[in-house]
Amino acid sequence: MKTPSDIRLNVLDQSPIRPGATARQALLETVELARLADRLGYTRFWVSEHHNTNTLAGSTPEVLIAHLGNHTQHIRLGSGGIMLPHYSALKVAENFRMLESLFPGRIDLGMGRAPGADRLTAHALNPHNTFSEQDFVEQLMDLQAYLRDEKVPDTIHERVMAIPQAPAAPELWILSSSGQSGLFAAHLGMAFSFAQFINGNGGPAAVRTYRERFRPSQELRAPMANVAVFTLCADTEEKAQELRKAMDWQLIRFNKGEFRTFPTAEEVHSHQFTAEDQVQLLHHRNRIVSGTPEQVHAQLTKMAADYGVDEVTAVTITADFQDRLRSYELLAEVFALTPAPTLQKEAVLA
Repeated sequence: MKTPSDIRLNVLDQSPIRPGATARQALLETVELARLADRLGYTRFWVSEHHNTNTLAGSTPEVLIAHLGNHTQHIRLGSGGIMLPHYSALKVAENFRMLESLFPGRIDLGMGRAPGADRLTAHALNPHNTFSEQDFVEQLMDLQAYLRDEKVPDTIHERVMAIPQAPAAPELWILSSSGQSGLFAAHLGMAFSFAQFINGNGGPAAVRTYRERFRPSQELRAPMANVAVFTLCADTEEKAQELRKAMDWQLIRFNKGEFRTFPTAEEVHSHQFTAEDQVQLLHHRNRIVSGTPEQVHAQLTKMAADYGVDEVTAVTITADFQDRLRSYELLAEVFALTPAPTLQKEAVLA
């Protein structure tokens, strides 16, 4: 009999648009996946922000989170993440205050400073964006002040407050694929998530530095961190290898500037990697965890130990939506997640 794992599992979903599918279908699949993750006992379900792409449908996490809140009951919902330099700190504070008011105790505000798009699109979203680290830190401090209802003399916070007023605030997370934003999280007393699915190197060291330099804040008394990684789990090794090859190929295509929908199983079967591709595969190998449930369990358990975290976020993209669902089902089973008491709550609501 499997015993509950010490590792909590999360989902980061980018609303990928499958071959032959539409953006609407991708978003509806995100909703279905969120409902599954809620039932299976996952801890968090985060959605991402991307722009000017025909491969991902998630552009406005705050809007999608509001919809997901009405289709789930227990799981925490959050942004993975809001690209803060595009926006006013006040507007972000109010968006997530609204979400926290609607779904109390279930909202995470994850933030990053990457554009989530090309520089031209980033300029269109905010013509005043300087991509400055100092500007980003000041935005984070402004956001904290709004969420704390601080009345700082001789500043805008003396006269402007974020509404709706709420008894609690969302959890604040800084997302990063480098160590620099981890230092910001440590300095401001926020939680830290390292994106190993973007950068396969340096994550454990970045999290260690975050812990060493963490300064307690009003919101968080001790450091809190997790790691996010591409995760492909299948019933057989053969199927897992097929899913891994598709992800490998997609990453190589992105590196070449080929922004196309995910390769199908038929395309993957006939594809041969070049010698140049093989070099890229070595570079990307740590960004992906794949295999049967037992193999993935061993890899993720080791990763959590290397990072010193008890929370891992799985990012799963496949050409077939059923493969995506199955991967998360197998993960929940092998990690012995505790299913949420859906039927009991539905009975109470009825």
